[in-house]
Amino acid sequence: MTTERRDPAEGEGAAEESANGPAAQGGSGGISIGVLTGGAVAAGEGAGAEDRSQRVGPVAPPPSASEGPSVPPPAAPGGIGIGVMTGGAVAAGPRATALDASTQLIDASPELLAAVRTLREQLGLLTPGAEISEVDARLAEAEEEIGATGRVRRGSLQWLRERLDFGATAAAGLASAASVVQQITQLLGRQG
Repeated sequence: MTTERRDPAEGEGAAEESANGPAAQGGSGGISIGVLTGGAVAAGEGAGAEDRSQRVGPVAPPPSASEGPSVPPPAAPGGIGIGVMTGGAVAAGPRATALDASTQLIDASPELLAAVRTLREQLGLLTPGAEISEVDARLAEAEEEIGATGRVRRGSLQWLRERLDFGATAAAGLASAASVVQQITQLLGRQG
């Protein structure tokens, strides 16, 4: 049995091979990874892999050809071959499960925080409704996160941008919504 664990909060990931996995079964199936910079991997019957890490900053670019393999290494029959894995979760084998519940945190600018606060104030001028309440709740979460940590979840920013830039909500028509979208677009553009 081979077991290697790293603290997912450090973005290093975890790797597991169950006692019933390929090593115990003589090499049938399995996972072969050239470079793993985060995530979780499990192989074998009933094995599970979870990545619940919080990654701060941009997604790391894949290594160059001189730093690691450019093509997936060969996997055992019935297995998975991955060249570079920078996050996520992979499991192979009967009843194996994989869960990627990781979060990417982005450093938020003071301009984004100011734009979010202004938009929340202006939402009060609109006719209340489910859509406005949902946008306000998401803005409040982002405002609280930024105020407490100086960071915000990438998924929250993407959700807000979609609702305020492409959505058919009344909030999207506010000038302050355009300012929030502009700040989000700049942050997401810098983060890759």
